[in-house]
Amino acid sequence: MTTFDDVRRIALALPEAEERLTWETDVTFRVRDKIFAIGGEGADRISVKASLETQAELIDLDPETFASSAYVGRFGWVTVAPCRHPRGCLK
Repeated sequence: MTTFDDVRRIALALPEAEERLTWETDVTFRVRDKIFAIGGEGADRISVKASLETQAELIDLDPETFASSAYVGRFGWVTVAPCRHPRGCLK
């Protein structure tokens, strides 16, 4: 099962990625101050930035794992339930 620590490791392995606590509750991952993933310790969901095309493909692939994110889904953000996948699947 994929955990938030796995997500953190994958996100921080990207070039120039950094982790920042935002709104005193959310862990955000950024490159050059642009957020590409949001989650939190103990959370069972994360949100990641994707193109609208990739968002649609992921939701079609597995709608129980992937969903359009509330409020920002229209910009391609996808809510992911990483715990539904074995480790290494999110890369």
